[in-house]
Amino acid sequence: MTVESAQPEATEAASKPLEPEFAGGALPVLGHSWKMARDPVGFFTRLRDHGDIVRIRLGPKTVYAVNSPEHTGALGLSPDFGIGGPLWDTMEVLLGKGVVTSNGARHRRQRRTIQPPLRMDAIQRYESVMVEEARALAERWESKDTVDVTAEAFRTSVRIMARCLLRTENIDELANRLNAALNIVITRMFRRMCLSFGPFYRLPLPSHREFDRALAEMHRLADELIAERRRVPMEGHDLLSALLEAKDENGEPISEQELHDQVISLLTASTETTGVQLMWLLDLLTEHPEHAERLREEVESVVGDRTITIGDVRKLTHTNNVITEALRLRPAVWILTRRAFAETELGGYRIPAGADVVYSPMAVQRDPRSYERHLEFDPDRWLPERAKDVPKYANVPFSVGNRKCPGDHFSMAELAIILATVIPKFRFEFLPEADRSTHIGLTLQPTRLLLKAVPR
Repeated sequence: MTVESAQPEATEAASKPLEPEFAGGALPVLGHSWKMARDPVGFFTRLRDHGDIVRIRLGPKTVYAVNSPEHTGALGLSPDFGIGGPLWDTMEVLLGKGVVTSNGARHRRQRRTIQPPLRMDAIQRYESVMVEEARALAERWESKDTVDVTAEAFRTSVRIMARCLLRTENIDELANRLNAALNIVITRMFRRMCLSFGPFYRLPLPSHREFDRALAEMHRLADELIAERRRVPMEGHDLLSALLEAKDENGEPISEQELHDQVISLLTASTETTGVQLMWLLDLLTEHPEHAERLREEVESVVGDRTITIGDVRKLTHTNNVITEALRLRPAVWILTRRAFAETELGGYRIPAGADVVYSPMAVQRDPRSYERHLEFDPDRWLPERAKDVPKYANVPFSVGNRKCPGDHFSMAELAIILATVIPKFRFEFLPEADRSTHIGLTLQPTRLLLKAVPR
């Protein structure tokens, strides 16, 4: 064979996609599931040492783990991947086929329905509600020696969502029922994602029955909210009104099942994540009082003694940088999965049709290859002169592409208004009985964050 005749074959071999290596440490039967369940953040952090894209085993199933900003960004933007994989297969039991779990034309139609009430230009309508709830939160803390932030953050998140997006009554009852049910569901669903032994979860064990009751309560809440609005119709631009008026591809009202799935997606996604993020913000600002003091000074400089507005939020540079850094270091959404629609390539690696892909935003956002002092809480890293050095897609807590969280502006405004209300009023201290360890579920949150709110 001549050199010339060998060249095409060599070129073809060089361009052939690579097969990702298997990460070491898999156990018989369980694969990497046990390690992921015990220490999820550590597990994904160490995975990049095996490569930017590696194969892992969750039980008997092979899953492709993506570990670099470049490749997670490409994953989010590629039309070859959609919602699927261990996370969403597990979550579909709760969320059905709402906007969070659907794909293709159905997802695009559903997103067009829910997006208008969540756009930046629409959020000004919710300004007064967010301010009222933030002030109510501060007033409750004035009379308490111990603030259970884990409970209070979730309660406030539910109340703001219910008043702004659902405009429902009986909000405190909704918050109590939702909190109790969601805590069980989110924790147990994580275990089922890691250890996907379907028949085992149908056994009549006490923990399985508790999960089934909590899941049924979530579905019951969604149905009650829909029935209540139909009994007492309202005119307006809230999200529930938009869903009740939504049409399918044929111009007909959406089905009862789709309406139910959309409401339950709203109850879950818009309350759990924002509530958890508020917990971490208060935890971090208590640990770093110098940033709390700078935040207080900024709010007093921009807002003064008047009521805060959405316009003010845009001017609160340090406040927004505090939130951005908390989203980087302690994101509520720490794991995401996708599924390949067809055989494709990602970062030079072959991904087979139907393959599941997993990545951890938290691990990517804490990568020392992307950040100096990667585990340090440093809001100033988001000042323009420093932020330009952060690699693209190294901090995307709301995801990218057509799966970017539609409520990102709503959540950022809510968190900024709450911080701008409570931080100028209180200096926070950790209480000895607090448990700041991380509670592991489909979100990561402080196990029991107890603070002392000292009036300034």
